[in-house]
Amino acid sequence: MQMNVRIRATLTILVILGCVYGLFGLPAFPTSFAQARQNFADRIRLGLDLKGGTHLILQVQTQEAIKQFTDQTLDRLRKELNDSGIHVQDIKELDDQDIGVINVTPEQSARFQDLIRSSYQDWELAPMPGQNSYKMSLRNTSIGVIRADTLRLSVETIRHRIDLLGLTEPVVSEYARGQDEILVQLPGEGDPTRAKSIIQAGGQLELRLVVGAHPYSSMAEAYAAQPNGILPPNTELLPGREEGAPGQPGHAADVYYLVDRYAPVTGRDLRSAKAVPSSDNPGAYEVGFTLSNAAAKRFGEFTEANLQRQMAIVLDRRVYTAPVIQSRIEDQGRITGRFGLDEANDLALVLRSGSLPASIKYLEERTIGPSLGADSIREGVRASVVSLAVVMVFMLVYYRLSGLNAVLALLLNLVILLAALAYFQAVLTLPGIAGVILTIGMGVDSNVLIFERIREEVRNGKPNPSAVEVGFNRAFLTIIDTHVTTVVSAAFLFIFGTGPVRGFAVTLVIGLIANVFTAVYVSRTIFAWHLGRMGREAELSI
Repeated sequence: MQMNVRIRATLTILVILGCVYGLFGLPAFPTSFAQARQNFADRIRLGLDLKGGTHLILQVQTQEAIKQFTDQTLDRLRKELNDSGIHVQDIKELDDQDIGVINVTPEQSARFQDLIRSSYQDWELAPMPGQNSYKMSLRNTSIGVIRADTLRLSVETIRHRIDLLGLTEPVVSEYARGQDEILVQLPGEGDPTRAKSIIQAGGQLELRLVVGAHPYSSMAEAYAAQPNGILPPNTELLPGREEGAPGQPGHAADVYYLVDRYAPVTGRDLRSAKAVPSSDNPGAYEVGFTLSNAAAKRFGEFTEANLQRQMAIVLDRRVYTAPVIQSRIEDQGRITGRFGLDEANDLALVLRSGSLPASIKYLEERTIGPSLGADSIREGVRASVVSLAVVMVFMLVYYRLSGLNAVLALLLNLVILLAALAYFQAVLTLPGIAGVILTIGMGVDSNVLIFERIREEVRNGKPNPSAVEVGFNRAFLTIIDTHVTTVVSAAFLFIFGTGPVRGFAVTLVIGLIANVFTAVYVSRTIFAWHLGRMGREAELSI
């Protein structure tokens, strides 16, 4: 019996030491109170509502992704019809989700319809007014898939970018309003300027062929240089700046490039990107990138077919540079410009994290000051201390010395809870503090259940050691039952909740698990130690 108590006591002491290490680390002698307090603050991560920071709601412009899918389909269809020898008068985009195929050669109409039905399952084919003309419409189910994928990829990309910035415990998730919205919370970021610039940077890299012989100083000049003032088919004007022009990227455009709409390589084809010193401008930096194998093959064919022509390196629909293709290029390239180190690193970061599939729009921005967080912490801690004090007084008055057993178990419960938050690097939020207070209540409930069982056995005439043994055994299943049902409820909160709601679920689950250990294991160890020390004549003050 005494050996069993020693093992239990040793395990309890080891748990306490592990908790102290998790909360304060290894002691450095001499350790001041201020240092210990700082160690504790460094290990307990606070959420946005406690630490302060920035709250953003973004809306993803999913219609852009649908249009991009339509553009890619149009380019693919044009190439496949040409390779198949199917002749049409024209192929054009009617709107963001419709393509018109004008005047298919009558004897090839059946082959055309078979091609569309076999290779373009996302599209519905219907006749259009006019001889052998057809309209391809994107199916509603495909539109829904594109919207969902665009939102999911945007969440993943933004989360990756925020993580690369090194912010502590950011929240990036879909916002449950069904309007293609994303919730972003940045704890501790009182000045989120750089984070916002990284988030909203589209990072949409495209390599396009320059159609015009030279850049134009204005859009008016560009249109005036075209026959009848109309741009050639499948081309567009993009702003940029001339090679070697002064100024930094992001300034107002000073020239316009006429470029092909088709981009053989986009940001999705990147394998890596990093800032490197410029080989042309000492002290400046550029961004080197590497392409995937499939993209390298396409890029090689594209550059070989367009030797001595300009290729525009387009980022977010702006031409950063337009070098002349001197030879076949396959898997590597670079974005030149008079970048500083920070600008080159930020651009490489955006490219590495992947292109946003569509642009974003800011719907809401709130900055929560640390004073509000400090008020929340102060009031939350006050509520926890007051509730714990009231509970301790009640247990000591009602159960006398046995109540001290319950008080020790409750205090250890809180220590284990905080240590677990530190070890798991979980975030403590204001609802999380509410979970702590609820845990205190659950701990009291468990101890009251056990003590009342023991009282019942004592009234039935059983010896004290036997009453303690039976009381714990009979209360154990009831405690497990109540805790398991609560844990299941908290699991659903964690799965379907966001932000602070998850914080409540995490603290509640950890607190419940710790409560089973303290109320059943530690409390029983204290009773066993007391009864073993006093012998068979030991009395229970309960």
